[in-house]
Amino acid sequence: MKKKIRLGGLCCANCAAKIEDKVSRVDGVDACNVNFITEKMIVEVESQELFESLKPAIEKLILKVEPDVEIAYL
Repeated sequence: MKKKIRLGGLCCANCAAKIEDKVSRVDGVDACNVNFITEKMIVEVESQELFESLKPAIEKLILKVEPDVEIAYL
């Protein structure tokens, strides 16, 4: 299952790459892709329930790399 997340206010492609790397390492995340140009992240997980349980960890990692980014679930 793919979940789309908007990351408003990414400052650079390097930050996008760091977010992609850290989120893809979270247990339960099958894949993660961050597009700096569109400010969107696609996270692949097994189920909606698993995604809901991973949201706090994902948000924490994103905000650690880019504290001013706005996270919106699409």
